[in-house]
Amino acid sequence: MTREDTRLKVFGAAVELIAEQGYSATTVDAIAERAGVAKGTVFYNFGSKEGLFSELLEHSIGRLAGALSSAAVGETALEALDGVVLGQLRFFEEYGPFARVLLAEMWHTAWQEAVARLRERVLGVYAGVLRRAAENGEIRADLDVETAATAVFGMVLTVSIEHRVLHPDRPLTDVHATLVDLMHGRLR
Repeated sequence: MTREDTRLKVFGAAVELIAEQGYSATTVDAIAERAGVAKGTVFYNFGSKEGLFSELLEHSIGRLAGALSSAAVGETALEALDGVVLGQLRFFEEYGPFARVLLAEMWHTAWQEAVARLRERVLGVYAGVLRRAAENGEIRADLDVETAATAVFGMVLTVSIEHRVLHPDRPLTDVHATLVDLMHGRLR
C-alpha cells in the first residue's frame, strides 16, 4: 500500500467518525482503528489530530471544488449553474459524511483558514457562474453574487444531507429539479 493509499484510508475513517460523533469526541485511536492502521501511522502522516483534520479539509475541499468546476458546463450560465448544483448533489451523494462534517464542524473559529479556502475555491465556482449569468442578463443584474453563492451552496448542502438520511430512495434528478425550480424563480 502506498503512502497516498494510507492517507486516503485515514481520511475516510476520520471523516466518518467526525460525521458520526463530532470532532471533539473523535480520537486518533478511534481513527487508526477504523482505518486499520497503527496510531503511529496517523501521527507519522499528519503530526496531530489537528493536522489530520486540516489536511482532510484541504483534500476534501479540493475534490469538491474540482467536481463543481467540472460540472459548470452549459450553453448558458444558468445551465452551468444547474450543472454545478447537480455536481454538488452527486458529490455529497458519494461523500455524505463530508457533507455532515462541513455542516457541523467547518464554522468553528479554529478552522477559519479552511473556511476561507472553501469560500475561495468552492463558493467561487458558484459566484463565477452567477456573475456570468448577471452579466449575460440571465438573472437580475443587482444580485449580490457572493451572498447568493453562499445561499445556494448551503441550500444544496442541507438538501443533500436530508436526501441521504431521510429520502435515499428519492431520485437525485427529482431533488435537482426542485432545487433548480426554486433557484430560477428567485434569481430572475
